Amino acid sequence: MREERYIETERLLLTPWEDTDECAEGLYSWAKDPRVGPNAGWAPHASVEESRKIIREMFIPGGDGFAVRDKATREIIGNISVYEDTAREGVASMELGYALKYECWGKGYMTEASRAIMDYAFKKYDLVIMAIRTSEVNARSQRVIEKLGFKYEGTLRKTYHIYTGEDRDSRFYSITREEWENHEK
Repeated sequence: MREERYIETERLLLTPWEDTDECAEGLYSWAKDPRVGPNAGWAPHASVEESRKIIREMFIPGGDGFAVRDKATREIIGNISVYEDTAREGVASMELGYALKYECWGKGYMTEASRAIMDYAFKKYDLVIMAIRTSEVNARSQRVIEKLGFKYEGTLRKTYHIYTGEDRDSRFYSITREEWENHEK
């Protein structure tokens, strides 16, 4: 693992995704759970090889992607990334995305990881604004987003086609640098 990009919080260690058996098996261990992916519109992973392919094709090249690890055990319990915000052309903006192992829901882990990655991204990329979106059905994610200080911008209808064939609406949120700095004081 590349030490220079670790982000440490009280209970978590965010490490860059790598194309290793350990990372692929760690992702698959929770991404196969049917309670996790469908809320975000993606199918449960069918194999370790599918998880490896997602790491290779999405997490590593897609921006700053990190495995969320329990600091005490080093177990991979989630994913968090910041990547290009395609809605704000010419503006210093990135979009935040995340997923978490079902057994870890409701314990504040994703809020903790998100605060760390948001601080990292606002500083590293000198962002003006950060965006995030979620589906109408993902109430847990909406609560995390609101705890982080994001402001609801609106809902766009039928913005993405999911693996089941359904077209879902997306709730869009954003937070400016000033709002972030004031929220974290």
